[in-house]
Amino acid sequence: QVQLDESGGGLVQAGGSLRLSCAASGRTFSAMAWFRRAPGKERQFVATIAWDGSATRYQDSVTGRFTISRDNAKNTMYLQMNNLKPEDTAVYYCAARSANTRTSVSEYDYRYWGQGTQVTVTS
Repeated sequence: QVQLDESGGGLVQAGGSLRLSCAASGRTFSAMAWFRRAPGKERQFVATIAWDGSATRYQDSVTGRFTISRDNAKNTMYLQMNNLKPEDTAVYYCAARSANTRTSVSEYDYRYWGQGTQVTVTS
């Protein structure tokens, strides 16, 4: 069983930056991802990364602004968010696949989920 714990959310001004972290309870070799859920909207894919960091994929609206990375020695995944916009306001969730090492944009491919961390971007 894998437990994921997000941190790093907060309240920032538009144009500002935040770095989210996702700590895994144990060693993980699967692909991981970030999803988000804004008020009144469905959970949305944000970014995903292969187990070794060799491949990444991003939702179109965050491409060029967000960077996903991972440090397997620390069992931690990160999401660097720059030039934040009010529409980025959401609860951000960390997710991990069961065993597959490849990236996926589908929430149904992820077995383990964190509890989420709130990101609020003001104008």
